[in-house]
Amino acid sequence: QLRTHPVEKKTHIVSHQHGMTVTKTLHEGEADPQCWNFSYSQDEVRGLLPEGASLLLLRVLARRWAVPPGLIFPAINTEGHLCTSSY
Repeated sequence: QLRTHPVEKKTHIVSHQHGMTVTKTLHEGEADPQCWNFSYSQDEVRGLLPEGASLLLLRVLARRWAVPPGLIFPAINTEGHLCTSSY
C-alpha cells in the first residue's frame, strides 16, 4: 500500500522592461520547497509563444490544413528553460 505523497509544482513568469523572469517551485511532501530562478533578456524572449497561444495557433493551423515552412517560436519548457517550439 502506498502512502500519499503530495507534490506541488508552480511556475511563475514575470515580464519586465529588461526581459522575463521565470521562478519554478517544487514542494514534495514534508520537505522544504525547492526554488529555481531563470532570467531572460528582451532579445531572448522576442516572439515568445506562451502555452495558451500555442494551443490557439495549433487550432488555426489545423483548421487551415496548412503549416508555413520553418514556423519556429521561442517557448518555455516544463523545467522553466527557454527552448524552441516548431510546427
